[in-house]
Amino acid sequence: MSTDVFGRVHLGYTVVETQRFTDWRRFGADAIGLHVDELTRDTMRFRLDDHECRFLLQRGPAEDVTAVGWLVDDHETFDAILARVTAAGVPVVEGTDEECALRGVERLWRFPGPKGVATEIFTTPLRTTAPLQMQISQFVTGDSGMGHLAITTTDAPALHRYYATVFDARLSDQIDETISGLTLKIRFLRVNERHHSIAVANLRGLPLDPVRTSIQHLNTQVATLDDLLASHGRVTDLGFRMVWDVGQHTNDRELSYYCQTPSGFEWEVGWNPVLITPEVEATWEPTTHQGISIWGHTPVGESVLTKLGQFRQALVSAREQEITVPELSGGAR
Repeated sequence: MSTDVFGRVHLGYTVVETQRFTDWRRFGADAIGLHVDELTRDTMRFRLDDHECRFLLQRGPAEDVTAVGWLVDDHETFDAILARVTAAGVPVVEGTDEECALRGVERLWRFPGPKGVATEIFTTPLRTTAPLQMQISQFVTGDSGMGHLAITTTDAPALHRYYATVFDARLSDQIDETISGLTLKIRFLRVNERHHSIAVANLRGLPLDPVRTSIQHLNTQVATLDDLLASHGRVTDLGFRMVWDVGQHTNDRELSYYCQTPSGFEWEVGWNPVLITPEVEATWEPTTHQGISIWGHTPVGESVLTKLGQFRQALVSAREQEITVPELSGGAR
């Protein structure tokens, strides 16, 4: 019998390639409130707890997330995941010493992920006792991981199967949202107690991906409502674009807002979402919610120019074939 790895995998870090270091420093440290470590002219890291690295910025032209790291609890689980990937015929590469050091981990292994973003797994993060210099009192990480990622796609079932195959991801629930006559279907996948570590969205009837970047947004969770509201104020005061104002989601009940990062994808800051603890897990049944929000999350600064920009991004996406990993998306476990 194969090992069930659910509950033993946690979102660990993200890697972003960018040329906009000055803007990212203002955004990450001054607006969101993260701890920043400027390592070299070409590398910068953000911390939000005792892990040496939660966000690694490397100089390059992509303006996008290029890799996502997943913390695996133990070597048995690590070996089980690698066995699945190699059995499917997917190439696996060990990270170099330099790559591991930049990401703040002892060792990592890398293999292809959806939309061209590398999936990296590791068992031992490097931790530090150096004080955090943050404008946030505390971020919520631990067993929930560092947050979640949202991905848009033209083939949501394939992405669902990928994460089910690799991490035994479970469906928490789904949301249907109608925008301008088009139905947005979002699947929320969990790999631990966090309601979702991956959200997968596509537009029914639209054979293209309207988002230029590999992820639509990433999420970090703050410990207090005061932290949420204060960071919202800093983002606005510093002139960064607020995309969706404060609101509450229908499914995980998280209060949050969305703003735009210097690289173009969105950053959600949230507070107090539902946890699917082992006690809740025993009776949890996936449902479909109508609408993303109970209240709020109103779009900010929507204009004809904004819509034209979105349409232009959609045309770019239509010219590019979406990168998938069919060997790991052939069927849910």
